[in-house]
Amino acid sequence: MRDRMEQKALDLTVAYIGGGSRGWAWGFMMDLAMDAQMCGTVRLYDIDRPAAERNEIIGNKISAHPDAVSRWKYEVRDSLKDALTGADFVVISILPATFAEMRSDVHLPERLGVWQPVGDTVGAGGFMRAMRTIPMYVEIGEAIRQYCPDAWVINYTNPMSLCVRTLYHVFPEIKAFGCCHEVFGTQKLLCAMLKHKLGIEGVQRQDLYTTVTGINHFTWLTRASYKGIDLMPLYAAFADEYYETGFDEGGDDNWMNSSFNCAQRVKFDLFRRYGAIAAAGDRHLAEFTAPWYTKDPETVASWKFNLTTVDWREEDLRRRLQRSDDLISGKEPLVLKPSGEEGHLLLKAVLGLGDLVSNVNIPNRGQIPNLPLGAVVETNAFFGRDRIEPVYAGPMPASILPLVARHIYNQENTLTTALTCDRKLGFTTFMNDPQLSGVMPTDGQRLFDDMLEAQRPWLPKEWFA
Repeated sequence: MRDRMEQKALDLTVAYIGGGSRGWAWGFMMDLAMDAQMCGTVRLYDIDRPAAERNEIIGNKISAHPDAVSRWKYEVRDSLKDALTGADFVVISILPATFAEMRSDVHLPERLGVWQPVGDTVGAGGFMRAMRTIPMYVEIGEAIRQYCPDAWVINYTNPMSLCVRTLYHVFPEIKAFGCCHEVFGTQKLLCAMLKHKLGIEGVQRQDLYTTVTGINHFTWLTRASYKGIDLMPLYAAFADEYYETGFDEGGDDNWMNSSFNCAQRVKFDLFRRYGAIAAAGDRHLAEFTAPWYTKDPETVASWKFNLTTVDWREEDLRRRLQRSDDLISGKEPLVLKPSGEEGHLLLKAVLGLGDLVSNVNIPNRGQIPNLPLGAVVETNAFFGRDRIEPVYAGPMPASILPLVARHIYNQENTLTTALTCDRKLGFTTFMNDPQLSGVMPTDGQRLFDDMLEAQRPWLPKEWFA
């Protein structure tokens, strides 16, 4: 692979699996176009071929933009084999199934008083999403092993931990990692804290030193500093000051104006309980505990975040489809701007074009020594030429270890359930999630059966034998 990359450092082949009409793909395309050190071909494969065809047009328009400093050719491919054969990199960003299945994930549990702000990682919704996603990732992992075994693989699909875990289960030698920007938001919160508490302006999140530990969407910072300033005591005072009101810098980012923003109250509460900085958006964090924050919509509102409904997601998709049409027709001018993600920088790092340390989801090789080896965890890692080396985070603090370990063991059982179509193990795993702690087993069984039935078109037939 190394010799090959030396020959192709400026002529790369990227297989992009999924992406559809989502805006994230366009941001990635812009990042590539604005980086002069790489160029090449991006092969687009999506089971929704028209979506891939729209991205082909938009990608080539981005590459031809007068502000672009590198040239990429975007091509639709008809199969995983065509997309993957000989690829240097694979990017996976898929929507497992349709909004009909997501509607079941998110909203069927509401009949038992289980309210999920997201429903794609843990809880009843996360479990069911995993049941249909894991078989897809088995197929993708097997195809990577066959057609591009030396490629670096970047996953953006949720449930993140289980997607990456499945790839390693299928192909243990795969060079895969999962990227998520949730930690970035918490690092930016620390920068805002420095401004508000100490009057230090202009700090970028990359200027901070943070120790990252945990699992995706339930990630924690156990140490944080800036130029020798220990930020943990400062954060304790910050959390106390804004615990009741929440912290909001104002403007369009107000939590009430967005399905994604929050006032950080869940973060502050978790810090006051456990002494570590919870490092994800509040709507994700709230799903990993008992329903302290999600008892009902009124409780959610009191903690100053929002439930992301499937109705909202469907409307958001319509807006994105319209934007796609407008970009293609020229009605909306194409303006190149950085996405704020690090995907293209991680590609560069493993090519030897600049070392980087970033949080990443990869199997535990001892970077968190008191969590199971092989489980997918989220820590910092060093990215360098043809290598990723996890940064030692140390033992997870005793205060949060039981919270995180419970989800790791649930995720291992979720993987086994999906691979074996074991209803009994599936139900016990489903009910072992903290969000379902108030649900009686008989009610839970009916919910489990109904939610599983809603996935029928996407599940192996063994589930219903």
